[in-house]
Amino acid sequence: MSENTNLKESILRTSGVNPKKCMKCGKCSGTCPAFDEMEYHPHQFVAMVEKGNIEPLLNSKSLYYCLTCFACVERCPRSVEPAKLVEAVRLEVIRQQNQNHLTANDIPAKLDSEIPQQALVSAFRKYAK
Repeated sequence: MSENTNLKESILRTSGVNPKKCMKCGKCSGTCPAFDEMEYHPHQFVAMVEKGNIEPLLNSKSLYYCLTCFACVERCPRSVEPAKLVEAVRLEVIRQQNQNHLTANDIPAKLDSEIPQQALVSAFRKYAK
């Protein structure tokens, strides 16, 4: 099995998402509060994972702009759950780097008036393990 196939299978297993259910309507991206900041939008994450085009996602800053607010999940008429795919790709990056992205001591340097508190709490919860 190729490395991309292994990555795809790992991401699908971690997320529990079936990207083949996506009908590419774009409702997930249309409701995303971080849409303007993201290089790859929720519907693009789904399509790229489905095709096994994982490498660009692993290197994308879009992974960290996703607020995991699950607005995309709520809007999806097919229950594809793009946020879970984004989360699974984030976890794959952490596994590959074998390190965490955020510690409690890192938080004060990240604070500014533009960052939603929910994003910091979510990031700390996910990346402090």
